[in-house]
Amino acid sequence: MRAILPAVLLSLTLTQPGHAQEDTANAAAQLTPALRSADLIFNGVTRSKDGRIFSPFQRQEKSKGIELGEWKNGKPVAYPNEAWNAWKPGEDAAKAFVGVNAIRIGPDGDLWVVDKGAAGFGEAPLPGGAKLVQIDLATNTVRRVYPLEAGSREKSFVDDFRFNGRKVYLTDAGQPGLIVLDLDSGETRRVLDGHVSTIAQRPLTGENKVLLDPKGKPIAVHADQIEVSPDGKTFYYQPCTGPLYRIETQWLDDAAATDAERAKHVAIHAATVATGGTAIDAAGNIYASDTDNLRILKIAPDGETTTLVQDPRLVWVDAMWIDDDGGLWIPAAQMNRTKGFNGGTTAVRFPTTIFRMEIGAKPLRN
Repeated sequence: MRAILPAVLLSLTLTQPGHAQEDTANAAAQLTPALRSADLIFNGVTRSKDGRIFSPFQRQEKSKGIELGEWKNGKPVAYPNEAWNAWKPGEDAAKAFVGVNAIRIGPDGDLWVVDKGAAGFGEAPLPGGAKLVQIDLATNTVRRVYPLEAGSREKSFVDDFRFNGRKVYLTDAGQPGLIVLDLDSGETRRVLDGHVSTIAQRPLTGENKVLLDPKGKPIAVHADQIEVSPDGKTFYYQPCTGPLYRIETQWLDDAAATDAERAKHVAIHAATVATGGTAIDAAGNIYASDTDNLRILKIAPDGETTTLVQDPRLVWVDAMWIDDDGGLWIPAAQMNRTKGFNGGTTAVRFPTTIFRMEIGAKPLRN
């Protein structure tokens, strides 16, 4: 599979995403700036049913800034409190946020937070640092912490997550693979560990430029974006540079299945390219950003791909969110311009912006 994959990708890339013929000018005009920051980098957004908005933030220095914030009066405030956002090197990584990477309002209405447990990109997770944190929005307190250390490895970068009943699926962008968490037992398992579908096959790019770490080396981000179909039967996932794969969730949930057996059921779903983030609606349409062409793709359940919107302001759109009013929240994170992705120098043009766009879709809470 590894040998034929480049040819498959080339074929799909030439025949699918380039076919979108929509006039995106009208769509771009519907992009409404909703939130801005003059000095912070965020890589996601989520909104509760009662309108509370939260974002994860990416510290540019290990001991400065916040990891998780609630937007109040247009400004992010440390959430759930200052203590959870005040971790410093040398302190207990299990009791504070070290490196928040993904958040979402869960099916239960709580705010869920993935902490990769490492202070910097490419660094090993600290003992107790990798965790999934459940926060009660009614009391603004941590309800439970699920340690992810047992499912992590030395090079792990626990990246994103989705719910499916009492299971949580997570991606490992550092040590390629997927993690399945049982919410009842707290136990974790690795699946498709090191499988080709979880491994980045191309250099990470943004604005048509190969991204480099502070040492000047090309960056590889492995298993990253994920979604679960509305019926809970199909799991979609991809390395940051695509393509988008699918597998039936039964093969992830079955602890007795081997990875060799699971591999037989992996298929390419769509020829996505370098992607910052995704979202899925109640009809099963997946929205995926294109970090090179500054656009958002709409991928139908059958894999047909069209362009939803294209705009020069959409620089590295990261984790999106669909609200209960049919609006798509779009964080233009500019991650490709940060020091960690730009050879050690920053090219971020503030303010950073979260846009909102009416798409008339119903949300899917998973």
